[in-house]
Amino acid sequence: MPIEFNEKRWVDVKETYRKWWAGELKRPVCGAVVIDRDPGRPVPSAPLLTQATCHDFSWSVEDIVERIDYELCRQSYLGDAFPYVNLDCFGPGVAAAFLGAKVDNTTGGVWFEPFTEKPISQLHFKYDGDNPWLLRVKNLCRAAVDRWGNTVVVGMPDLGGTLDILQIFRPGEKLLFDFYDFPEEVKRAVWEIHQLWHRFYTEIHEILQQKGMGYSDWSGIYSEKPFYILQCDVSYMISPEIFNEFALPELEASINRLERSVYHLDGPGALNHIDKILSIENLSCMQWIPGDGNPSWGKWPEVYQKIAASGKLIQSMGSPIDDLFKIMAQTGVPGRIQHSTILFEKADVKEPQIVENRVLISSSLLSALRLFFFLFKPIMAFLRVVNKMKRPIT
Repeated sequence: MPIEFNEKRWVDVKETYRKWWAGELKRPVCGAVVIDRDPGRPVPSAPLLTQATCHDFSWSVEDIVERIDYELCRQSYLGDAFPYVNLDCFGPGVAAAFLGAKVDNTTGGVWFEPFTEKPISQLHFKYDGDNPWLLRVKNLCRAAVDRWGNTVVVGMPDLGGTLDILQIFRPGEKLLFDFYDFPEEVKRAVWEIHQLWHRFYTEIHEILQQKGMGYSDWSGIYSEKPFYILQCDVSYMISPEIFNEFALPELEASINRLERSVYHLDGPGALNHIDKILSIENLSCMQWIPGDGNPSWGKWPEVYQKIAASGKLIQSMGSPIDDLFKIMAQTGVPGRIQHSTILFEKADVKEPQIVENRVLISSSLLSALRLFFFLFKPIMAFLRVVNKMKRPIT
């Protein structure tokens, strides 16, 4: 059984995102993927590509793609969802591996560390076209394009933020001291990584765009033009002064090199820098992640209101669907919001259960979910009319 998605649905998805990026959509972008179909063939022998299995190069990339295809054939796509492969399975900041860092996934998640720690003055980053991780990613992308053509979007791997990559090679507090002790060396290293980061981005996308399917990344956002979700998770540890000197110039340069961009703002500690980031003219969108142990997405109205006031788009990543409606009410700009796709799986359960990255739901709840997405656009249109009726007559 093939992937359940046709050309007409791709036309709709592209038009929806075209309007969203332009700020012309009148409702949020919202979708769900449901695992509820029988692919009609045995499960392939290759393991599913995850952070726990990405190191196993004994399987051919064609075998890996075959297993991913099996999983895609199990899925139904509701609302604005589309067939998509998330290559964050190589870990957050895989550009560090491309630059020679050691990959450790013994815990089931990917972590990067230097083979040998060097002082910042001895760190010099160069391109290595024979790097095994870079070759693996490129070969996997080629196999994916050959298999799916213009049916599936394959996202750019999580390359990481420039300073985040540098901290992998200067771990712990070492980079923090380098900001003060060797500022010029830090800046040199940042710009070396910047140039290589964009080379990796360009080379991988030259493969992925052979069929002109468009762009995505670990955010799951779709774009017909080059874009990426940029970040600087190191920012939660540094002052605005340090951020403005060492992170902001490179961040702005990356934003200006991309036609569209999203910024990943992670945790309350990063809020010290939100005004400076939002002031970057060409930044398109901001994704806010409250972080573990903090109030959920809908309880940060001041953050979403600030993003909305700047004119940027908003991504609500990982938030419950009820928080989406809270954010809509808090900002008053529902058409500028993209709610990340939620993964469900049909199961014999009485109550919804969260297992790993998906929600198990019963057949009856699945029917209700399908009805919700069937009615989503009419509901949003109705709410727009109601809101207009509430406005005072002038």
